[in-house]
Amino acid sequence: MAAPEVKSFSPEEAQQIIVHLQQPAVFTNMSDGWPALRWTAEKLSDCLHKLIRFRLGRKEQTNAPLFETQCSYEEATLEHFLLWTQGEKQGDVGPFCEYPKSEYWAYADYKYIALLFQDQPAMFEDVKWSQFGFEGRNGRESTLWIGSEGANTPCHLDSYGCNLVLQVQGRKRWHLFPPEDTPHLYPTRIPFEESSVFSQLDVLHPDLRRFPGFHGARAHIVTLQPGQVLYVPRHWWHYVESLDPITVSVNSWIEMEDDDVARVGEAVTKAVVCAFKRDENPEDWLNPTEEGVASHDENMQCVNLAVRACAQRQRGTCHRNLTRDPGDSRTLKRDSTGQVRRNSNLFTDSAPFSIPFGPHLIPVCCQQETKKDLEVKPSTNCDVKSQEACTASSGAAQRTSAVRLQQDKYEFSDQCTARDGAVLTSKISVEDCEEPMHSTISTNDLLDCLLHPDIITRVTELLLERHTGRASRAMAPS
Repeated sequence: MAAPEVKSFSPEEAQQIIVHLQQPAVFTNMSDGWPALRWTAEKLSDCLHKLIRFRLGRKEQTNAPLFETQCSYEEATLEHFLLWTQGEKQGDVGPFCEYPKSEYWAYADYKYIALLFQDQPAMFEDVKWSQFGFEGRNGRESTLWIGSEGANTPCHLDSYGCNLVLQVQGRKRWHLFPPEDTPHLYPTRIPFEESSVFSQLDVLHPDLRRFPGFHGARAHIVTLQPGQVLYVPRHWWHYVESLDPITVSVNSWIEMEDDDVARVGEAVTKAVVCAFKRDENPEDWLNPTEEGVASHDENMQCVNLAVRACAQRQRGTCHRNLTRDPGDSRTLKRDSTGQVRRNSNLFTDSAPFSIPFGPHLIPVCCQQETKKDLEVKPSTNCDVKSQEACTASSGAAQRTSAVRLQQDKYEFSDQCTARDGAVLTSKISVEDCEEPMHSTISTNDLLDCLLHPDIITRVTELLLERHTGRASRAMAPS
């Protein structure tokens, strides 16, 4: 009889770690024994014969992000995909025959496992997020990602929720940036995807003449190996690229109880975007992951529902805080808008907690003082002291706005590259400044300003203040 798998952390310990982590981190052996680790593309091809939608993009450097609205899409089976990645000339590659492997990458991304395997529900149990303290969570609440070498997602942040990512096959490199770097990443809501804020720049090959502020961004880079689980905290920017011929990963997006404020902002954003873009072709501005364009009345109904739900929850929180045990002296935690975080079964206030970084939990550090990204080998050997130094370095990076960008990680235009890899400063002559880069303000320019995360946060606050004020007056005795 095989000995039971021994995890580095119990579900309760893993939950506490996730609650307190303020930076991305890699769990190295929490997935040991999961049946999902056998979900290679070859194995999945044997049990999944339905057509899957693949996104295809060109392998070319343009110094601009390749948004999903600019990609091609094809319906194909995993068998077609596998033959195409293997360069088979005799096999049937289906619609991939129109896309030379040397020029394109393919990605089956955002695939809901609950839909893919709705006729094989037993497979849901192959994914065991419950071992991270999320009771009852498995593959049903996860998405599957299968890509070829070079497949990538544009740099973006999720408006709410955090992520746990299990790497199953191949390696993926994650480029992560903290929430404080948002001004350096030039956020945009076009193309529009609910709950996603995109960056206007290509973080691997940025156009520093257009986006000089990227000098201040602090890249945290990690290469995720099969069997490892990456935790991505809320509001961290991330760009992900596949490094091997075939990569497979499973992603679980976990909403938090105090995400309702962000939902109000998302409802407001959607209403504004649809109002400005209603006369334009949706294929030019609406992400293909979105179902369609809602009417203004529908969008305003969503705004009202989100505001009411958030205000109601805040009133409930206020009542609980007023009726707390006076002897409970714990400091109340607040979110990015200053609202008090509520207690819940998963994310609760607790006593001071020290993150147990070591061989089984590796922090993803800022690359400011290193030329290589973190590549955690599937081994139990780890220099804990070096991890402590890494954590200290990351903490220092949170307090500085400069970043030393290494030439082996980022390629810049000749006008902006320092040969010794020192801190880069953009040199723009007086002649360059005589003519503005954008002589005409476009609708997208206007939306980028109106829908900047800071503006949406303030609009959300004003809406909640207005709604709460009216509610308070309505409930006041006459």
